[in-house]
Amino acid sequence: MSPLPPPGFPALQGFVLAGQALVGELLRLMAGDVAAAGIDAQRLHQLRQAYIERQWALLNALLAGEPLPQTGGAADDRRFAATAWVSHPVFDYLRRSYLLLAEFLHALAELVPFPDAKSQQRLCFLVRQYVDAMSPANFALTNPEFMQRALETQGESINEGIRHLLDDIARGRITTCDEAAFSLGENVAATPGSVVFENELIQLIQYAPLTRRVARRPLLMVPPCINKFYILDLQAQNSFVRHAVEQGNTVFLVSWRNVSAAQGHLGWDDYVRLGPLAALRAVRAICRGEDVNALGFCVGGTLLASTLAVLAARGEAPVASLTLLTTLLDFSEAGELSLFIDEAALAAREQAIGQGGLLPASELAGVFSALRANDLVWHYVANNYLLGRSPPAFDLLFWNADSTNLPGPFACWYMRHLYHENALREPGRLRMCGVPVDLSAVCLPTYVLAAREDHIVPWHGAYRSAHLLGGPTRFVLGASGHIAGVVNPARRNRRSYWLNPALPAQPNEWLAAATENCGSWWNDWSGWFRQHTGGERAARTALGGSRYPPREPAPGRYVREPA
Repeated sequence: MSPLPPPGFPALQGFVLAGQALVGELLRLMAGDVAAAGIDAQRLHQLRQAYIERQWALLNALLAGEPLPQTGGAADDRRFAATAWVSHPVFDYLRRSYLLLAEFLHALAELVPFPDAKSQQRLCFLVRQYVDAMSPANFALTNPEFMQRALETQGESINEGIRHLLDDIARGRITTCDEAAFSLGENVAATPGSVVFENELIQLIQYAPLTRRVARRPLLMVPPCINKFYILDLQAQNSFVRHAVEQGNTVFLVSWRNVSAAQGHLGWDDYVRLGPLAALRAVRAICRGEDVNALGFCVGGTLLASTLAVLAARGEAPVASLTLLTTLLDFSEAGELSLFIDEAALAAREQAIGQGGLLPASELAGVFSALRANDLVWHYVANNYLLGRSPPAFDLLFWNADSTNLPGPFACWYMRHLYHENALREPGRLRMCGVPVDLSAVCLPTYVLAAREDHIVPWHGAYRSAHLLGGPTRFVLGASGHIAGVVNPARRNRRSYWLNPALPAQPNEWLAAATENCGSWWNDWSGWFRQHTGGERAARTALGGSRYPPREPAPGRYVREPA
């Protein structure tokens, strides 16, 4: 079987083919004239000679029946975790030879000079895509696990692998979990509540209280519109929504619509107006004018902070405290997602969908998968198609596969003004809903969480974003990545987080003086949040109100709309 994606995966196939072309150019540099390219010829010669010598040493050791020399590579690389990769000399040679080639190509890519860092990073990213795709673990004839499992199952694993491949081609994406194990409203997105408001873009869910007394101020959560809301309400044991309700809060949550062509005209201002702004008004009306505590996650946090800046420009301050989870406001360090965005790409997008249309969910999913291709693509190519295994049930990956579309005008505005121009950090440069926005005018206590291994919102970028707001800020750095760093249940109390009450200008300076704390950041947030609840009152027995009666049980119908 070929390691290239089948025809149903055009976005990823494009990445791999582009990477293949670039790596081909790099390989040609090995024998060509490099002076015109501005490459350090001596350094290139040293890299090439070292690579050739190490490859010959590997081959000679294999032919002589001697132990193979070490080649580097991550000791915990799960692509080569099976004992057959080490116990059989030929497969051990293939593994080590591949790791040598990967190391050489990455070094070669870094040697190619570019006028700007972004072009260098783009080349390194594409080289990584190609290198990951060409792993011997992705090929039937070079993967010892494929052969071993085929013998153990008397060929049934091959039949199962072909069946999985055909099913995924029909589905248009790679299956990463047992999706039949989960059902919305039953074992994910199952915290009890009701939809109490809706418009063209959102449904607003109010969750039923789980305590006799609740905080006086309600809590509004704004999840990312790029994904479904239930990343914050997975199974009961790892639901942040349920945790907040159990802590004695009246919780409201925005459920973004999975937009279709009918909403393809909506832009950034529409998302502010119909999203957080409409939700805040509804929550305050239901709770009889109480100030609101607000929480935003990822681009939901960007939209929420933008909304608060709009309200500040209008002289309104309905929010008492703000929590931002892995959110960018300053996009100067925006990670590998920014590599997909340049002037030429933006101009093409704006011409195609900038005035109307959709950025399809499949394309967004392909981009996010490419950022972690070994984990989200090639692992499942080997597991599902080569080994004929079905992926296990995993709620995070069930959510990850439930992608959403975005309106073209919204996506283009977001990419140009935030990712490309980084204009939100400059006071007054952007106008939203008719007013100039200034994040420093958002003067309220803020809790900012970043994740140390986040590849979507790098923690340095989140740290710089925290400096743009006008109120006192508590910055917390959690372990793990963009999703697992946030979904870290308090009852399990795993991993750790770092604290430093000071906020120096440089993130590494902050980290050097920070203290590591064992356990979940959820506990730290709960302690901070209690300071901003405004006291207690008896929990309401009914959800909604006379103007906002319950419409349907949570999780509502918007979240059920497929892409």
